[in-house]
Amino acid sequence: MIHHSTFEDQIKSYKVKQNACVKLIQLVSDLWFNQSIELVLFRNQLIDRRVSFILNLHQETKELAEKAIEIEETLNIAETIQKLNLNPSRIDIGKLALEVRKHAVQEEDLADFLANELAGAQQHQSFAPRDVVLYGFGRIGRLLARELISKAAAGRQLRLRAIVTRDQTDQKTLEKRASLLRQDSIHGDFEGEVDIDVARGALIINGVPVYLISAKNPEDIDYTQYGINDALVIDNTGAFRDAQELGRHLTAKGAAQVLLTAPGKGVPNIVYGVNEDSIDTQADQLFSAASCTTNAISPILAVIEKKLGVVKGHIETIHSYTNDQNLVDNMHMKSRRGRAAALNMVITETGAGSAVAKVLPVLAGKLTSNAIRVPVPNGSLAILNLELKSISSVEEINGILKKAALEGNLVEQIKYANNAELVSSDIVGTSAASVLDAPATIVSEDGKNTVIYVWYDNEYGYTHQVMRLARHIAGVRRYTYY
Repeated sequence: MIHHSTFEDQIKSYKVKQNACVKLIQLVSDLWFNQSIELVLFRNQLIDRRVSFILNLHQETKELAEKAIEIEETLNIAETIQKLNLNPSRIDIGKLALEVRKHAVQEEDLADFLANELAGAQQHQSFAPRDVVLYGFGRIGRLLARELISKAAAGRQLRLRAIVTRDQTDQKTLEKRASLLRQDSIHGDFEGEVDIDVARGALIINGVPVYLISAKNPEDIDYTQYGINDALVIDNTGAFRDAQELGRHLTAKGAAQVLLTAPGKGVPNIVYGVNEDSIDTQADQLFSAASCTTNAISPILAVIEKKLGVVKGHIETIHSYTNDQNLVDNMHMKSRRGRAAALNMVITETGAGSAVAKVLPVLAGKLTSNAIRVPVPNGSLAILNLELKSISSVEEINGILKKAALEGNLVEQIKYANNAELVSSDIVGTSAASVLDAPATIVSEDGKNTVIYVWYDNEYGYTHQVMRLARHIAGVRRYTYY
């Protein structure tokens, strides 16, 4: 006889889950703000999230596990973590839940099991926080400001101290800058407090003053006047692209290192998770975080090259329009970009193919690339058409990339999506650099060629890659458990 639960039983069951989720949210906040321990669920942020959002995240874990992770499982793990003496960390409680299941850990043994799994977090050395200056305050700059502030925790990581623009720091300008930080047409409202202090020429963000410095040239600035020393300057203007121009930042008093949020010439181009070990953060001073597209395709290409090998390939990027295009038809120095961005698909060039070679030298000369700008404001798609060295199948390729999304060095960079209804707006707000569209993967009949579809939030996902690289450069690395 089939038992059917009543409507009241279902409501009661869901309320139990809601209550458990409220407790989890409280634990997540306490661990983050008081101990700098960040809990995530398969890389999805849990800080300042609503109950319904977190419960939905748990439901979506069925794509990665045989059975969806229950809220009771993660709550139990979070409660146990709170009792452990851990240093600043980033811990994936979804991955921990899978390990608990795998080893059939009993309730009475959970504390010992987690203490053993997270032993590295107890031994991990804490680092002194680093001052950060944002040079420029455009799309990426404002998202970086949001993330730097929201990730400030107990002040043990990166500290946003100043923002440099060419504007005057009068009341009208400060109010406009504050408004742009508070509200965003794509990413929504900033979940924090933003006020202005005209006397100090600063934005007051969550109670912390962030100076707005007016300067036409990097060398004109003395950061030490604002109490800023040994700063990491993140240049998101795109105005300075080579080593000589970027080096101008280092002539400013109080500046120690520079990170460019664009492809750079004569400086290391780094995709965090792929080639960050190639730089010497103690000796080098200039770095590039490459482009959003390079960050999206390099993790996938790194996995495929390692497991199957790449003979050659072509990368086609379907990219959202950007601020360098015209809103209406007008003159533009580049071909086609002068046509109205929100009305046209625009063929344009991209250096992603050659840029990958700087990150993955093994692929030098093997890739071509092109781009099409399309009428969406954010969210892009890279189509990887690859000839493989080893014969493969859809199942094998998806399996390889699913494993890379769950374990290894690229779990922050690769997200595995098995949603056959996935569209570009669904990936807006995704912190991963690459979102594999598993149902779209194609392999030729002879198994020698594959087409892999990789979504990416060219603003938010890229910003998180910049943040990861910034921590690495600044030497404020946290223990991570994935």
